[in-house]
Amino acid sequence: MQFVPYDEKVEVIGAAVLSTLEGMGVFRSAAIDLLAKNGIKNPTKDGWYPQKAWLETMKEISGKMGPNTVFMVGTKILDNAVWPPDIDNLQKGLTSIDAAYHMNHRNGRVGNYKLVSFNDQEKTAKVVCDNPYPCDFDRGLITTVSRTFRPTECPRIDVIHDTSSPCRKTGADSCTYIIKW
Repeated sequence: MQFVPYDEKVEVIGAAVLSTLEGMGVFRSAAIDLLAKNGIKNPTKDGWYPQKAWLETMKEISGKMGPNTVFMVGTKILDNAVWPPDIDNLQKGLTSIDAAYHMNHRNGRVGNYKLVSFNDQEKTAKVVCDNPYPCDFDRGLITTVSRTFRPTECPRIDVIHDTSSPCRKTGADSCTYIIKW
């Protein structure tokens, strides 16, 4: 289920939280206010904050500004969060999401991002996200990672929410995304 932490003790690093400000664009001041309202005042890159507070902020962003804004926050994670080095292709990029996720969270069960299939010949991949973040956020994150590390010969890459699989919007613990290039 989205917006509900798996463990109340989980914290998220400030570098990831700061993606909220960039993703909100012209609504940056609203993001600052919402973060503060939920207990994250003046976040710093190296600070650690309750995941629950960040999820509450995203829930309000989703309700007030809509799914596209939450998607935009997700697109800024790669630019801001702590990320593993030496990622130089799409398969490594998609696999690195889980490592980065664990680098940016601590203190309890956080969930995961799992690359469950990757077929270079058919130009498809599948990622299952088992975490409390909203669907639109994860789609933004996976889209940016996919576009950043896509093969140079591919002008386009799409990330599609797999509607035939369980979905956090309907109470499931995970969502599945299909990547096509």
